[in-house]
Amino acid sequence: MRFLEFRARGATLRYDVTGQGAPVVLIHGLSGSRHWWRHNLPALSAAHRVYVLELAGYGQARRHRALGVRASAALIAAWLDHLDLRQVTLIGHSMGGHIALHVAAERPERVRHLVLACASGLLQGRLSRMALRLPRAALTGRLTFVPRILADAIRSGPRNLWRSSSDLLKDSVQDLLPNLTARTLVIWGARDALVPVALGRLLAAAIPGARYAEIPQAGHVVMVDAPERFNTLVLDFLREGEQVPA
Repeated sequence: MRFLEFRARGATLRYDVTGQGAPVVLIHGLSGSRHWWRHNLPALSAAHRVYVLELAGYGQARRHRALGVRASAALIAAWLDHLDLRQVTLIGHSMGGHIALHVAAERPERVRHLVLACASGLLQGRLSRMALRLPRAALTGRLTFVPRILADAIRSGPRNLWRSSSDLLKDSVQDLLPNLTARTLVIWGARDALVPVALGRLLAAAIPGARYAEIPQAGHVVMVDAPERFNTLVLDFLREGEQVPA
């Protein structure tokens, strides 16, 4: 797959586009890539124009230095401006959800819907403690996806993973949440061993009007563990939003 590129301030964002309709932007999480959305892309692109991002330091952009969550958000915000995308739905997983929160705060006039899947925005603590959760987090999810997780982590490399992990644990979105204007859906895997369910409930409670959905038997990579349920929740949420004035 040949990705398109957007460059600004010395940083590069890679993306692919498929489908037609209102824009949906998919932002992967730590050590992720476009492959993490392969069970969701067909359903979403059947009704929407879907932009699949690969962040600097990950996937096809693995040779780049990873950016922090705020720098990544600023780059995505500039990309939205460059393409003049409006009425956007941001769907972010884990670190991608963390980044999406900052983008929604920076560009409220462009972001209409926000879907946060096991987002890391309220996650705090020591990096070593989070690292200890990773094996359990992998084993509580779909085991057939573990090779993809490992392959993408190896491609990203320890330096990029360390930079991103350290940065997201230092950054809190707490002060942003009360002022968000995007319609928000928070989706969590009930078996998430990396970002606890309690943080998902707190996140939803702190965002005005946010809806919360928990998927039993799903772990941290909720859109892979329960793709049909995830897709249904997202598409129903977006269809309902079409009835709400912008």
